[in-house]
Amino acid sequence: MRDRLLDYLALKQLPRAGWVRSNVENPESVAAHSWGMAILALRLAPNDIDLTKVLSMCLVHDLPEVIVGDLTPHDDTTNKAELEHDAMKQLAPDWLALFEEYEAGESKEARFVKQIDKLDMGLQAILYQNEQDLDLSEFLVSAKAKISDTDLCQILE
Repeated sequence: MRDRLLDYLALKQLPRAGWVRSNVENPESVAAHSWGMAILALRLAPNDIDLTKVLSMCLVHDLPEVIVGDLTPHDDTTNKAELEHDAMKQLAPDWLALFEEYEAGESKEARFVKQIDKLDMGLQAILYQNEQDLDLSEFLVSAKAKISDTDLCQILE
C-alpha cells in the first residue's frame, strides 16, 4: 500500500513538460496542475453535474504520467492512449472506470473536466507570462480552441 501511495505522490515531482520546453523557470508539477483543475472545478462547476466525480477526475486524469511521462503535442503521441490506459490499470485499477470516462469525454462531467484542464493551462500561461516575461501565447491559443463553453473561454480574455 505504501509503495502505491508513493507512486501517486511522484506526480508532485514531475514537472509539466510544456512549461519546461518553453523555458519556464520553476515550472509547476503535474500534481500542481491537477490541484489547479480541482480548485477551478470547485469554483466553476455547474450545479447540474456530479461535483465528486468532477473532482475525482481532476485528481486522477494525469495519474498515468507517473509511468508514461507528461507527453505533449510536440512528442510522439501515437500510442499515448494505450500507454496511459495500461499505466492506469497498473497504478489504480479501482479508478480505471473514472479514467476511461474522462478519456472518452462523453459524460457532462468528463466534458467539463476536459475544458477545465485547458482553462488551467491557459491561466497558468497568463501567470507565467506576467511573472517571467515569456511569450506563451501558443498555450492560450490552444486553450481557447479547445474550450467550447463561452463563460469558461471568457475567463481567458
